[in-house]
Amino acid sequence: MKKIIAAILLISVACAFKSDQLFKTNLKITVRNELGNLEEGVAVQLFKSEKDYRNETNPATEVMHTDDKGDVKFKDLEPIIYFVNAEKGDKNNVGAGVQTDSLQEGKLNKITVIIE
Repeated sequence: MKKIIAAILLISVACAFKSDQLFKTNLKITVRNELGNLEEGVAVQLFKSEKDYRNETNPATEVMHTDDKGDVKFKDLEPIIYFVNAEKGDKNNVGAGVQTDSLQEGKLNKITVIIE
């Protein structure tokens, strides 16, 4: 019985360490307009520094577009702070939140961005 318990404990610990390696750091951004409605087709891009964000140089990701639920997902990111550029037509997120918190490693991080 002790061997079975020890084996289960060992497998649980091994799975805990392996799951950290399996899960990547991801970011899901939901984009809403000034009325709170979800926005489809918003071009979203991430930058690693405020300087790059302001100059729109050295992007950390390709431009992604929100789906019909206003969502866009960036996968396999570094667990750092990112600057978000979201644009659709004459609307953008400047002045309405452009910086994420430091992403939690190995998790799906979620934020909402407002464009106006």
